[in-house]
Amino acid sequence: MRRATGKAPRTALARRLAVSLAVAIPLGFSALQAADGDWLHYGNDPGGQRHSPLAQITPANVQKLERVWRYKLPPTNNPYGKQFVSFEATPLHVEDGLYFCAPDNVIIALDAETGKPHWTFDPKDRKWSGFRLCRGVAYYHAAQAGVACPDRIIAATTDARLFALDRRTGKPCPGFGKDGFVDLLAGMGKVDPGTYTVSSAPTIIGDNVVLGGGVNDNGKLNNPSGVIRAFNAVTGELAWAWDMGRPGEKGLPPDGQEYTRGTPNGWAPFSADPGLGLVFVPTGNSNPDNYGAHRSQEAEKYSSAVVALDAATGDVRWSYQMVHHDLWDYDTASQPVLTDFPTASGPVPAVIQATKRGEVFVLDRRTGVPLTEVVEKPVPQGGGKGDWTAKTQPFSVEMPSFSGPPVTEESMWGMTPLDQLWCRLQFRKAHYDGQFTPPTDGKPWLYAPGWMGGVDWSSVSVDPERNIMVATTMHIANYDRFVTHEEAKRDPKLRKAALPQEGSPYFGVIADYFHSPLGIPCQQPPYGRLNAVDLKTRKLLWSEPLGTAKHSGPLEIPFLRVPFAIPMGNVTMGGNMVTKSGLIFIGASLDQQFRAIDVHSGKELWSAPLEAPAFATPMTYVSPRSGRQMVAVAVGGFNKYGPNNGLYIDVFALPKGK
Repeated sequence: MRRATGKAPRTALARRLAVSLAVAIPLGFSALQAADGDWLHYGNDPGGQRHSPLAQITPANVQKLERVWRYKLPPTNNPYGKQFVSFEATPLHVEDGLYFCAPDNVIIALDAETGKPHWTFDPKDRKWSGFRLCRGVAYYHAAQAGVACPDRIIAATTDARLFALDRRTGKPCPGFGKDGFVDLLAGMGKVDPGTYTVSSAPTIIGDNVVLGGGVNDNGKLNNPSGVIRAFNAVTGELAWAWDMGRPGEKGLPPDGQEYTRGTPNGWAPFSADPGLGLVFVPTGNSNPDNYGAHRSQEAEKYSSAVVALDAATGDVRWSYQMVHHDLWDYDTASQPVLTDFPTASGPVPAVIQATKRGEVFVLDRRTGVPLTEVVEKPVPQGGGKGDWTAKTQPFSVEMPSFSGPPVTEESMWGMTPLDQLWCRLQFRKAHYDGQFTPPTDGKPWLYAPGWMGGVDWSSVSVDPERNIMVATTMHIANYDRFVTHEEAKRDPKLRKAALPQEGSPYFGVIADYFHSPLGIPCQQPPYGRLNAVDLKTRKLLWSEPLGTAKHSGPLEIPFLRVPFAIPMGNVTMGGNMVTKSGLIFIGASLDQQFRAIDVHSGKELWSAPLEAPAFATPMTYVSPRSGRQMVAVAVGGFNKYGPNNGLYIDVFALPKGK
């Protein structure tokens, strides 16, 4: 792969040929990386390695990095308030443009050199979802001649529509669906507003656009289907549907029928291997999250798993489950990462699946067979009324675990002795039996890692040349309890706070991370860490706390936030990206810093202040006008986890001539 040289990239035609050749090569996944200085997929290559072959910015010169432009997004329209707005997009770079989605699904194209807008497109969603979120868009180039609008930006909305835009003009592509849009509610039956949404970038493989969708956590047994679908990228016609409750039926349900309701969904980013013709789907669990006595045989098989689907037909080639009978919201949230995994007999095409549990599974991506040792271990038994827990759970014993230390009363922490005491008392009230403590009838239960991980949607990055995996991890427990129908009748506040558990013996569940009345986690820090693993030895190279106490504080009150950068390992949300030169770029922390880290040592080499936390995964590209390598990151936390002082794209580069 050619590294950046400071010269302008090759022509668009040459770039397309390079990409076409890469797609045609079935062996050696590094060949599937983006050509030159582009970033053509959500994770740069179809397999989501989040690795860039660019090397202008190095450990030796990164301290000279400076912000070269900033784009401030217009205010996001959300009737629920800005606390439900999160900017987690990773832009794509194609030729001279950056392309990304705002939280309200407005698509924005910027000049890659200057940040000046090329165009914007507002799909005008139906304001269904209370949570505004879009993590990315997809790029498609039609190889066949005569296609109108051959260069396309394809995206989906939180109100369940798929659309295609001309990359150069931002106008809807004629011939794609109806006026450039496909209604994703077709075949779904009755869908209540806000109960089905698409937040992750679609996946392009061949001429198909593959995507899933998410449903509200908990909720109803008859939530919308978790069907996975592929649409033709030129026409928008349905190519196939994988509906696990209708095996073998690939088209729209007949009139009067619908895709199977309440099945596990695939809301997180997918990955693709064009050489093998496979799409890798990380799946969630059936609702409600904490009660599963009702779940179907298909749901039990495919929930909280990674499933390899035939990209042409939607047939299941294999599946591998990371949590049996999931009662902890441990849905597989991370994008599967495809790489050539080093073994004693040579590199093997693999999929690395990180999990909220903190376990990292390495599977042969052709067969789903583990490449590193997995052991089924006994786990605590229990569950709500009439429910049960699996007798064992899989543990990836050969790879480092990021589940964090066990929670103990002695490890309770607080900003004051009073809230520390409060945390200790709450710990004593709860049922805690280590990892996989089951939901408990009649008292709270505590489990760690909580629903944010471990490793959440940020996934991991892989340096395929050094065989190093880099993971952003979180260590905060959850503190949950069931709410009975009798309690809900007596207490309107409790009834309002509870997440529905419709179809279970309970009215709902109070589910939150374990924190004191001041809003501070009850566990002692560090909460967030950055970790590097040597894939050859399967050993941890280093693990460092990520983020400082700056901008953190009790009760989310601005003037009480800490003004000093006290090292602690803060709450993290967002991914990392690694470059050929040996740099890791990451925001992710509440302290509103963007950092460059040495991949070999974990040492921080550079940082820059931001206007808000960068809860997104960064990317890098070469601007064709100047030949400079640039690093971009979406900036804008949301008030539940950090201050939201506006939404921005910040872009950094070395000074000209350096």
